[in-house]
Amino acid sequence: MKRFTLFWLCGLSMAAWTMPRATAQDSANLGDYARQVRKQKAHAAPAAKTFDNDNLPKDDKLSVVGQAPTEETRQAGNGEPGPAGEDQPSGTQAADGQNPPKAGSLENQNDEQAQKQKMYQEWQKKIHTQQDQVDLLSRELDVLNREYRLREAAFYADAGNRLRNSGAWDKEDAQYKDQIATKQKAIDDAKKQLDDLQEQARKAGVPSSMRE
Repeated sequence: MKRFTLFWLCGLSMAAWTMPRATAQDSANLGDYARQVRKQKAHAAPAAKTFDNDNLPKDDKLSVVGQAPTEETRQAGNGEPGPAGEDQPSGTQAADGQNPPKAGSLENQNDEQAQKQKMYQEWQKKIHTQQDQVDLLSRELDVLNREYRLREAAFYADAGNRLRNSGAWDKEDAQYKDQIATKQKAIDDAKKQLDDLQEQARKAGVPSSMRE
């Protein structure tokens, strides 16, 4: 029993001797870690300053992060020629790399198209007028031919009238034939003029739908 008590007392003494050393080592390790953290914070970059309504400067100007735009950059943004004399792409440049047509060129194209359309309509009017002339002469010829055939049929239907008025009929017959020939020549000339107008209109670029 005495031996056990002695052994227990020795163990307590050893524990009491080692505990202060362990505590001192732990304290030293914690102190080194705290100094290292403070050193890292001291070398860290300062946090960015945040402006609000309370600390926003009223007399001084705020600095802008980044480089100020140069003259070449401003010219390029406005679509003006650069220092080398080359045109810079403007903000209105098309997505495929081609500059959009200018308003002046569009107006010129519209004016040219309007002038062409006006010219086409003038040719169309001339052709229609000449076509109407051909149609009118053709109707007059038809009327003259029908009248001549009726007069001829009436003359030859009556034998006595044929004997009594043979001389007058011969003169009237010659007049009818002369009128028919004159009217036919007028029609041929009118058709030729119509063909010439249509050919001239074709050379001028008038569409076929407006030449008929």
